[in-house]
Amino acid sequence: MSQTDEQANLWELIKDTRFGMLTHRHSDGQLHSHPLTTQNKKLDEGATLYFFIPKDGEIARHVATDPSVNVAYADIDADSYVSVSGQATLQEDAAKKEELFNTMAKSWFPKGAGDPNLGLLAVRIVDAEYWDVDDSKMVQLFKMAKAAITGNPPTDMAEQKKLNVT
Repeated sequence: MSQTDEQANLWELIKDTRFGMLTHRHSDGQLHSHPLTTQNKKLDEGATLYFFIPKDGEIARHVATDPSVNVAYADIDADSYVSVSGQATLQEDAAKKEELFNTMAKSWFPKGAGDPNLGLLAVRIVDAEYWDVDDSKMVQLFKMAKAAITGNPPTDMAEQKKLNVT
């Protein structure tokens, strides 16, 4: 699958956001979220996001039985918001771990890319939705004030797109 303009735009919105909130279903049926750092340097051809997680942790246990996850990104300074739905798998790819491993990851996995508890969580993007606001804060406030006065909600507050990646 070649990367489309929409996927390129999606990556532009994700790449500088330090943390994503990964949500998975817990064994009690409830949804649980965890802040994780996206390890990708770019969105690969398979539209996959990579995260380092402990193999013996909650995320690894639960995605093994229910691989459907969501990753939400919010960059409040840029007024951009992304929601990614995908399928998660724990991969044993030593070369990919080595490629993605960095100093920050060493804080959590002190034995490096070869740490036996270092899990590589791959989230293959199935669907994504994003909201990207280009207007300044002042213009946004004006539009909201106008909406409050007229009773008509603003319809052009952000570019909003839905992508089916599969």
